[in-house]
Amino acid sequence: MRSSKNLELKPLFLERIKKLLTDEKDLKNYLDILKQKPLNSIRCNTLKISPEKLKQRLEKSGWKISQPWNSNPEVMIVQNNLMPGELGRSFEHLLGYYYIQELASMLPIIALTPKKDEIFLDLCASPGSKTTQAAAKMQNTGTIIANDVSLGRIMILASNLEKCGVVNSIITHEEGKRFCEKIAEKDFKFDKILVDAPCSGEGTLRSTPATYLMWNINTIKQLSGLQKRLFLKSFELLKPKGEIIYSTCTHAPEENEEIIDYALKALKDRIEILDFELPIKTRKGIIKWQDKIYDKRVEKAKRVYPHDNNTEGFFIAKFRRIK
Repeated sequence: MRSSKNLELKPLFLERIKKLLTDEKDLKNYLDILKQKPLNSIRCNTLKISPEKLKQRLEKSGWKISQPWNSNPEVMIVQNNLMPGELGRSFEHLLGYYYIQELASMLPIIALTPKKDEIFLDLCASPGSKTTQAAAKMQNTGTIIANDVSLGRIMILASNLEKCGVVNSIITHEEGKRFCEKIAEKDFKFDKILVDAPCSGEGTLRSTPATYLMWNINTIKQLSGLQKRLFLKSFELLKPKGEIIYSTCTHAPEENEEIIDYALKALKDRIEILDFELPIKTRKGIIKWQDKIYDKRVEKAKRVYPHDNNTEGFFIAKFRRIK
């Protein structure tokens, strides 16, 4: 993996981050952690093995395992200094006993809490991190529709579902907005929906240094329009009292709070934004960005910054359909 230590943030990106993190010490801590490798985090696949038994197996192999979140014992950190690729070469990984997943990436499903026998939609599912996590929460009951627009990524999704022993899923290949329109024609509704939207990936600088080079303000503006369409279309597929998570792995308010503000204004009394708990430190959604003022309720969204928890960056908001 290419190191981020010698890569520089683009001036406009840095300028924007300074507006989000106005305290000098806060900003310094953020910039410092970008130069550090992310933790070796895994999620026990409880469809195949218990966290206790997996921990015992891995520790017999000489790995030092910690479980950082008491409420979620399936979440584990391998504290050894591993060789590149070592996490993916273990016997336990090949058997599907654990899934290699970044800590912040596990939060949307923890927030959404899919349950047994529910009907669940993962609109942008590949490579399957959150789909397999949802299947474990649902104990392989109910039905998961796992959709993705990319055929190549769907092959990876299918492989991961098979390795993890997921049997309650149906894979679909369609552009997200069009998928929602097709399902709406059948008047089919979901209990829970995850819109882990395509985004600019600003939160993944530690694990994906290419983001330093790929970052572009025009991409952010284009994605913002796509994200608004995806959310509104997917919301129409919710049952009354059904819940939906909107999440990204970026810090850009245009892709985060602006989407939430837009949805609240467009859907009015049909939607309720919910507060929720997560097992890590989070910050409120912001209600002012540049020349825009967002709905006060947007503060119920959660911002996850890398230096607050030694994770990647993330954004999560949760909603319920009222009418």
